[in-house]
Amino acid sequence: MRTLHLPLKGEYFDAIRDGTKTEEFRLVTPFWEKRLVARTYDRIVLTKGYPARNDTERRLERPWRGLEIKTITHPHFGPEPVRVFAIKVNQ
Repeated sequence: MRTLHLPLKGEYFDAIRDGTKTEEFRLVTPFWEKRLVARTYDRIVLTKGYPARNDTERRLERPWRGLEIKTITHPHFGPEPVRVFAIKVNQ
């Protein structure tokens, strides 16, 4: 089973868990292109930071639903618009 692991900051993890955030963003860089372009996964494991393997409270598993490339403005990436991979993480 191919799994994409995404460690997240607490605020983003909580928003995904609560259902208010449906996409997780990663900048379009060679690092993420290598991991995301022309690849498919079976599932995504989202973690709140880097928890211990048995810490189920800080770990979410979602089916792979694909991604899109978008241009967004987000405080996490600065004031200028940036291109991102928008990974679908809704249930």
